[in-house]
Amino acid sequence: WKLRAVAFAAAALLIGGGALWTIQKRASTLTVEVSPGTKAPLPLPEKPSIAVLPFANMSGSAEQEYFSDGITEDITTALAKFPGLFVIARNSAFRYKGKAVDVPQVGRELGVRYVLEGSVRKAEQRIRVTAQLIDAATGAHKWAERYDRPLTDIFALQDEVTERIVSTLVAQVAKADLERTLRKGTKDLGAYDYYLRGQELMRPRSKEAILQARQMFEKAIAIDPGYAQAYVGLGSTYLAAFISRWEPKEALDRSMESARKAVALDGSLPSAYANLGGTLVRKGQHEEGIAAIEKAISLNSNDAENYARLANAMTFAGKPGETLALMEKALRLDPFYFPVWDLYLGRAYFYLRQHEKALVPLKAGIGRAPDFWPMRSFLAAAYAHLGRQAEARASIAELRRLWPEATVRKIREQQAAMKDKVLLEHYLEGLRKAGLPE
Repeated sequence: WKLRAVAFAAAALLIGGGALWTIQKRASTLTVEVSPGTKAPLPLPEKPSIAVLPFANMSGSAEQEYFSDGITEDITTALAKFPGLFVIARNSAFRYKGKAVDVPQVGRELGVRYVLEGSVRKAEQRIRVTAQLIDAATGAHKWAERYDRPLTDIFALQDEVTERIVSTLVAQVAKADLERTLRKGTKDLGAYDYYLRGQELMRPRSKEAILQARQMFEKAIAIDPGYAQAYVGLGSTYLAAFISRWEPKEALDRSMESARKAVALDGSLPSAYANLGGTLVRKGQHEEGIAAIEKAISLNSNDAENYARLANAMTFAGKPGETLALMEKALRLDPFYFPVWDLYLGRAYFYLRQHEKALVPLKAGIGRAPDFWPMRSFLAAAYAHLGRQAEARASIAELRRLWPEATVRKIREQQAAMKDKVLLEHYLEGLRKAGLPE
C-alpha cells in the first residue's frame, strides 16, 4: 500500500525555484552555518521542491497511527526517487505532526514551493486516502484527489492510478524512474503491516523499541521471505544495537547478512545499499562502505540521511574535509535535522584541527541531546587542545556521569573503525589532557 500515484500527481504539478544552502569557503575548508528551526526563510532550490506532511489518521484509533505514518513515508520515498525533484526529509516534515499547519509558514521554514497533505481512514476491509497539493507561496490548492477502495485492491489500485497519472501528466518522467518507483516490496498486506509497525518502533531509538521492531521485521520476513525492505529493517536493528553497545560484535555480522540479502533480493533499493555501507564502514571496510552508500545516493538523491551516512563514513575513512560538503546537502534536505549530525560536524572540525569551530555544533548538539555521550567526549577533547582546562574537565565529568566506565582504552575500542590512527590519537590525546583515565 504505497500510494505512488499521489507522488506522481504531485510531481506533475511542481514548479521550481532556485538557490543553495549557505556555506562559506575559508582556507580550503567549508564552514557550514547551522541553525535548526530558524525563522528566516530558506531559499528555494533550483529543482521543483515539495514537503509531504504527515497524513492525518482518521481511523478513530491511535493504534492505526503507524499506518498513516507509513503511507506518508511511502509517498515521500516515491517522490524522492525522482532526481528532478527536491524532497524534504521525513524527519523535518514530521515536525508538524499533530499541529495546526500554516502552509505558507511551512514553505518558508523548509524552503519548498509545494506542500502535500492528506488523511487516511482505515476501517474493516476498506481504506480511504485523501490528498491535496498546495502552493506554499499563495496557499492555493493546485490539485486534490480521494481514493476509496477495498483494502484487498490496494496494490492493483497503486499501479492503475500511478500509470494513468504518469501517462497523462508526467510524460517527461524517464521510463527507468517510473519502473523503479512502481516496483513493489511485497504483495502481502500482512507482511507490509508488520514492516510499517517495525518502522514506527525504530523512531524512538530506545533498546526496548528496537528489539520490538526486530520482532516485527522478522514476522514480515516469515510471511514473505522475499521482502527486501524487511531485511533492511532487520539489519538496521542489529547495526543500531552494535553502535549503542547493547549487543556484541556478532550483531554486526547479522547486520551484514541482512543487508546483503536485501541487495540480492532488490538491487534497486537505496536503503539496502545504505545499510550495507554503514555496516561495512563499522567493519573497517571503508572504501567498500563508501561505494555502497554512494550507490544508495545514486538511486535516491533526495535522501538526507544517506548524505549524512556518507559524511560519517568519510570521517571514519580519514577524510574529514569531505564530511562538511556532504553535511551541507544533508542539512538542506532536512532543516530540522537529527542531533547526531551536530556530532558529525563537530567531529569533522575537530579532526581538521579547527577546535574553536568544533565547539559550536558540539554545544548545539548537547543542547538538543544532553545524554548523548560522544558529544561530551569530543567537546572535552576540543577544550583540552584549546587549553581551556576547566571546561575540559567539566565535560569529562559529564561524560563519566553518562558513561561511568569510560576510559581512554574503551573509547579507543569504540572508535576501532577509524582508518587514520593519527586522527584517532589526536582525539585520545585530547581526552588524556582533559583528565580521562587511561
